[in-house]
Amino acid sequence: MRLVIARCSVDYAGRLSAHLPLATRLLVVKSDGSVLVHSDSLSYKPLNWMSPPCTLTLMAPEQEQSDAGVVEQWRVAQAKTADLLVISIHEILHDSSHELGIDPGLQKDGVEAHLQKLLAEQIELLGEGHRLVRREYMTAIGPVDILATDATGASVAVEIKRRGDIDGVEQLTRYLELMNRDPLLAPVAGVFAAQEIKPQARTLAQDRGIRCLLLDYDAMRGLDDADSRLF
Repeated sequence: MRLVIARCSVDYAGRLSAHLPLATRLLVVKSDGSVLVHSDSLSYKPLNWMSPPCTLTLMAPEQEQSDAGVVEQWRVAQAKTADLLVISIHEILHDSSHELGIDPGLQKDGVEAHLQKLLAEQIELLGEGHRLVRREYMTAIGPVDILATDATGASVAVEIKRRGDIDGVEQLTRYLELMNRDPLLAPVAGVFAAQEIKPQARTLAQDRGIRCLLLDYDAMRGLDDADSRLF
């Protein structure tokens, strides 16, 4: 992983266009090819990024850019689409590379891992006509718990939690942003599934077009017949 702290401006061109004016930012280049632009705010979420497969090319600035103070330009091109991330660097304050090795991945607690397995086996709980594609579908920022398709064949990404809060919705939102850039998957709908979903998380999910699904752990394990309850 390469970490660069630099004074830079950033331009993104693709399905959407975005511009970040000159400021000091952290640039992260990962071994999988992804490039992320961070500020010293907004917690974990990058200001902009390019997910793999992509190609990073270092360019010398043109005369007009050089006159404006640009000393180096990064052009990050997406291999599957025409999206382009251009980082114009005015000054590098820090530049280091680190070998992190193979990450074992996020270890879910026993209940969440079992919920994922049970929902994969009972994928019809998502709705009639849903089919499982795979568990732990890998993205550039981590694995989505379940990738499925709905009755029309459209992609559905499912994030599973024991207790669903705002952080879980944010996590699924990041996955959806990346997956919807892949023309082989897009459009991808999101489902936030949990045994309990906090009201704030449900409101945020609905605002972002993410469907919420309550999971009955005992019923899924066959230990409780939800249909026979009096209350």
